Amino acid sequence: MVAWLRFSRLELAPRKAIALARHFNDPREIFKSNMRRLAEAGGLNEAAIAKILNSDTSVAEQDLEKIEKARVRLVTIKDDEYPANLKEIHDPPVVLYVRGEFKESDKFAVAIVGSRQASMYGRTMAQRIASDLCSHGLVIVSGGARGIDSFAHKGALKTGGRTIAVLGSGVDVPYPRENKELFDQIAASGAVISEYPMGARPEAWRFPPRNRIISGLSKGVLVCEGSKDSGSLITADCALDQNREVFALPGGVDKETSQAPHKLLKGGARLVESAVDILEELGVDTEPGARSHLELPLNDLDPKQRALVELLDLQPKLVDNIIRESKLPAPEVISLLTILEMKGYVRRVAGNAYVRAI
Repeated sequence: MVAWLRFSRLELAPRKAIALARHFNDPREIFKSNMRRLAEAGGLNEAAIAKILNSDTSVAEQDLEKIEKARVRLVTIKDDEYPANLKEIHDPPVVLYVRGEFKESDKFAVAIVGSRQASMYGRTMAQRIASDLCSHGLVIVSGGARGIDSFAHKGALKTGGRTIAVLGSGVDVPYPRENKELFDQIAASGAVISEYPMGARPEAWRFPPRNRIISGLSKGVLVCEGSKDSGSLITADCALDQNREVFALPGGVDKETSQAPHKLLKGGARLVESAVDILEELGVDTEPGARSHLELPLNDLDPKQRALVELLDLQPKLVDNIIRESKLPAPEVISLLTILEMKGYVRRVAGNAYVRAI
């Protein structure tokens, strides 16, 4: 644990950090290495190597006391509970500080981001769409900022849904300060997370890298409002780079806060008037009376059934691929999928493929 905390304190650029973590099996090996071995890890310049060689354990040991006192957990990329969506991106954070917990259902998340100076229209729509998405079992991800972010989180909480706030500061440094109570509510039923060490201040340079985590956790990103230089566009760019869907809420053509979503719409983003547009794009059942099948407990399934369910998400997966990944005999997989479809856990789609029912 101390070695991971020490690693986090280095605050290396994301791609350098992940390259280093993947090169060494154990973080303790990093701090036992010499300059030559660190250079072999790739991507590290002299300044980064010097930072590693000159680091000590004292601050990390203090951090250990802090996270225990604050009931913060450390989740590393080596851990099973590390979010599946986030692990797929090019530069996932090596260490996450977590207030709350991750769940398997977090793989079905949509990010909602936008202007801090949001209009009443933007705030209302962000909250309404978040609530409606949660009622269909989706999880809402945002950045905990004033304006659109806050109302997206509130919309999720309003319907008893899950939401994840990704901070641009340490998880023990609520920013903005007035959202401290909101973050406490989010942590109680979802998660407040950060890749930054305890006590990290909300400095401007921390927020652009933070945005890749917001999009990386999600299946798609909805931009509600933002100016032409809005940070929301950075999140949208990250989503495109990560092969995520990009959605945009249109606004008045004379409004400065419409510039970001309208730019995205011109570039091919999906126009969103309600949650239905997002649900349809993600392949979620929107028929009247449809409910979330994510409420069905996986622990009611036998190990083989559960393993098949966990292989699936909203992207169709061919039966042949399911057979290969499950390492089970083809007849058994087909039989299990039929049973799971009857129970409501999976859904068959065109092309002899299956998706997770949600």
